[in-house]
Amino acid sequence: MKRNFFIVGLVFLIFFVISLLTNVTGPMLPDIIKSFGLSLALGGFIPTAFFLAYGVMSIPAGILIEKFDEKPVLVASFILAFLGSALFISKPVYVIFLFSLFTIGIGMAMLQVAINPLLRVAGGEEHYAFYGVMAQLIFGLASFFSPKLYSYLVTRLADPGGAHNVVVRALAKVVPAHIAWSSMYWIFTVVTLLMILLLAFVKIPRIELKEEEKAGTMATHLVLLKKRIVWLFFLGTFCYVGTEQGVSFWISKFLHVYHHVLPTQGGDTATAWFWGLQTIGCITGLVLLKLFDSRRILIAFGALGAATLAVALAGSRPVAMVAFPLVGFWTSVMWATIFALALNSVDRHHGSFSGILCTGIIGGAVMPWVVGKLGDSFGLRSGMLVIFLTLAYIISIGFWAKPLITNATIGSKKKPAEAA
Repeated sequence: MKRNFFIVGLVFLIFFVISLLTNVTGPMLPDIIKSFGLSLALGGFIPTAFFLAYGVMSIPAGILIEKFDEKPVLVASFILAFLGSALFISKPVYVIFLFSLFTIGIGMAMLQVAINPLLRVAGGEEHYAFYGVMAQLIFGLASFFSPKLYSYLVTRLADPGGAHNVVVRALAKVVPAHIAWSSMYWIFTVVTLLMILLLAFVKIPRIELKEEEKAGTMATHLVLLKKRIVWLFFLGTFCYVGTEQGVSFWISKFLHVYHHVLPTQGGDTATAWFWGLQTIGCITGLVLLKLFDSRRILIAFGALGAATLAVALAGSRPVAMVAFPLVGFWTSVMWATIFALALNSVDRHHGSFSGILCTGIIGGAVMPWVVGKLGDSFGLRSGMLVIFLTLAYIISIGFWAKPLITNATIGSKKKPAEAA
């Protein structure tokens, strides 16, 4: 297929929108809890509703793409996200909010599965690694931007008499004053509607999936699920996403409870920089992976992440404002490293294995709720101690993983590692 840079740009835009919709609930959490009068456990159930969709939809999404091609799946994904956002703004109550998040999550899971093969073909296989990193940088940029957008809208809507732009004035007419944070879902509704219209008029090339990208049959999945190594790495992706969301989701609430930092006057900034430093860490990780064995990097970053989290939980306000974002830096290489070690530990059925690994994203549904549940009984600081368990498991992967192929480093020859 001829290289199509318009489609590459479209994929980058989709990555931006996915991130915009995915990582903003954490900064909003104190406002959400206050608006609905929630306990910490019920607050922790918010990401559960969203990330549960990934666990449900990651494998079926691959099957849908093989049957219907990318364009119908992309359009359907944004239709689901549009309906979820529109449903909540039409009836902004807690139960509808959870259902809305689940619907949006289904759409985002489908998008995640669809756009990576599309990026490979549109940009060229020889440039796939470069464009893949670019996509992650754009994803991180949107994660950094979304808390700032939330803070901007809530602050402006709190001052209805101020001189505002047309968007804020329009939102002020439809957003209830006691849930000003819901203005973000008006933004999501408009953005997803625009994406539906854009995709309706764009010609998406047909993608011939490589064998390792195919979803595989149910029989193939059952064969894989009988392997111990598959479950060990599934738990690895579960623990990574549980760590990432268990920290980032609760940053704003933690700072509010223990250091009296308002969500729109510091909580948003700390969360934004969690994602910003994670993006910077991805670039650093690319360099380190050319110098050191990925397992050693995973051990080092996991240990430093645990140490930094301990400082964030025990430190003063200025220390916590710096340490929490730094945890994002140390998590930056974990997902890609765990995923690569997993796929390089089996010699076949990579597509089916990828679907199982992506189902581990359900960790983002479980761990924030566990933190909240423990937080109700013992305090949020004590509840967040459970994250050290997931970090410990991630560190352990660096000791027991024995991939068939190790990452190539400068000055080394790419050769099979010692068999397990």
